[in-house]
Amino acid sequence: MGRTPGPRSADGARPSVALGIAEALAEDFARRAAEVDEAGVFPEENIAQLRDSGLLGMIVPVEYGGMGCALAEFVEVAQLLGGACPSTAMLWAMHCQQVAAVVGHAGPELRRSLLPEIAGKGHLLASVTTEPGKGGHLLTAFAGLAPGADDRLNIERDAPVVSGGLHADGYLITMRSVADGPTNEVALAYLPRAGADIDVRGEWNVLGMRATESVGLRITGTIAEDNLINGRTGFREVAVSTMIPMGHLAWASVWLGAARGALRWVVGLLRDPRTRSGGQLGSDLFLHDLARIRLRLDVLSAYLHSCLSAYESLLADAAGGPARFDDVAFQLQINGLKVAVSEGTFEAVDAMVKITGLRFGYARSPNKPLERVFRDLRSGALMYANERLLIANGKLSLLDRRVRLAGDPAEAGAVPFGALAP
Repeated sequence: MGRTPGPRSADGARPSVALGIAEALAEDFARRAAEVDEAGVFPEENIAQLRDSGLLGMIVPVEYGGMGCALAEFVEVAQLLGGACPSTAMLWAMHCQQVAAVVGHAGPELRRSLLPEIAGKGHLLASVTTEPGKGGHLLTAFAGLAPGADDRLNIERDAPVVSGGLHADGYLITMRSVADGPTNEVALAYLPRAGADIDVRGEWNVLGMRATESVGLRITGTIAEDNLINGRTGFREVAVSTMIPMGHLAWASVWLGAARGALRWVVGLLRDPRTRSGGQLGSDLFLHDLARIRLRLDVLSAYLHSCLSAYESLLADAAGGPARFDDVAFQLQINGLKVAVSEGTFEAVDAMVKITGLRFGYARSPNKPLERVFRDLRSGALMYANERLLIANGKLSLLDRRVRLAGDPAEAGAVPFGALAP
């Protein structure tokens, strides 16, 4: 994922086109955030602007018409959008996670046909990984691919949660490789919306992230074998090297952006003599609490960028092959990123509600965002439950005898986490 070429500024730095676009869009998204949250509806205007702006093709390589942006820019844009409308930002970030899987692992035919559609027409991708009886567990599937007519493959899939699924132009769907095969032999299939039958199963009336419209769907359709990403049994490589790290970086960036946006609002509130309490800024306890909030977000930001750097290093080390992503320390860190940021940003906004009180922190008002962001961030620990990741990390911790921490230099020859499998 190379960086888009562009003019350099006077100091030699190259400004980011994507960041400039995101800054402009964020202003519009912020104005609509309370409205789409209150109604619990898909943010159609926001997604239309993302389509028109080219940001849905942000990480599509330039050769396919995309921006070809680097991961560092992706993380920054996710934070900008997250600070404006977390629901919209999460839909965009999850779309980009799916795009990364296509860019990194799809066959040449699918890349040539799909990536220009994403970059040029703004096709939106949705992720279909949840399934009744297993939740969102990524590396297993119950519903199996079935042979169809003319060497095509039939897909029949129930999914209790599909973010933006009713509005997507295509789906990346986890399926058991064959109907009677092991549940851990998983394929990732691309099904275009034009070739799918979609039935809604359930509604989306929830506490936060309301505008993601993550309804349950039953999806049926047929695909060619070329629409399997990394073949019949190659999904684990896709998941470990791309979907898991990209997903956790994307989610963490959106959550951190939402909390940063909330803190910017609080700081503005406190600096305005019309809204701050006369005794607040003279209170040591108040200043202590405000400093704790800022410190928490600084630590989470440092952890995010440490994991980003580690992932970039693994991507750059092409000679190491897919096994490099099995490194125990990296798996501990990328899983820990999701847990730490989902919990830490919620705790930070909870503390902001406390210090701003009933009038500003707890009030429901389009001009007072803390209550809405509080509800949005509560969802983070529930998306691929933190308990599941912590149990996995507890097992992984037993393999890392040297206790290599985030930010430590990468190490060759680390024990793969597959060694823990029964």
